[in-house]
Amino acid sequence: MLGSNDQWNKPRGNALRSLALGALAGLVVLAAAPAMAQQAQPAQQGAANGEAVQPQAAWVKLCEKTAKTNDKEICLTHHERLDGNSGMVLVAAAIRKVEGEDKETLLVRLPTAIALAIPAGVQIKVDEQEPIRLQYTLCYATSCQAETELTPELLDSFRKGKQIVVAAVNLQGKAIGFPVPLEGFTKAYDGPPVDTAKYQEARRKLMEMIRKRQMELANKAAEAEQQKESQGGGGSSVAPKTAVPVQ
Repeated sequence: MLGSNDQWNKPRGNALRSLALGALAGLVVLAAAPAMAQQAQPAQQGAANGEAVQPQAAWVKLCEKTAKTNDKEICLTHHERLDGNSGMVLVAAAIRKVEGEDKETLLVRLPTAIALAIPAGVQIKVDEQEPIRLQYTLCYATSCQAETELTPELLDSFRKGKQIVVAAVNLQGKAIGFPVPLEGFTKAYDGPPVDTAKYQEARRKLMEMIRKRQMELANKAAEAEQQKESQGGGGSSVAPKTAVPVQ
């Protein structure tokens, strides 16, 4: 099972529940893959072009029921959007369901790289509906997570909607919106979980493609720098201007 420092769970008083959620979180890694292995190729093409990557079926369900979860099935129906150059998760959303519990939880995760203003929290908006505010519940080195109870009304809006916009505020006070398509949500939520082995293999191929993209960009930058130096004869042929003090 793959591990991750960022987990789709919040520390709980109930040790069993924390253990169960932590075990499942190993399946939901920082860089998501297409829902099925056959969808890996389109996503890899996007990565090769340096585009934000998301699978054709934007949502995927992963479930686990083992001794680590005390034989309780825990499922995550989730979507993650990647940066095609770095592999960084730009936005992630998930619905967490624990066997034997009536309530489900909506989770949203954003990268700390955009300098999040934590007190401002997050707003989610489905199509043209009124926005819903979520507060951050915990942060890791690379991301912060917000959550709220998934009400029947919110679930229904996911089923009928076309897009969620996740809005956050950075430290400069600028609002940043992250679109999350709802295409494929209902099918993933109502359907069976995907094959974990195929999911992880698709992820591995996708991340390999992103790593190749990073190497290509680094090589191109190095070549451009070498060409610039060779054209300049190893240094600038223009004499430096004398600095003039400001009056």
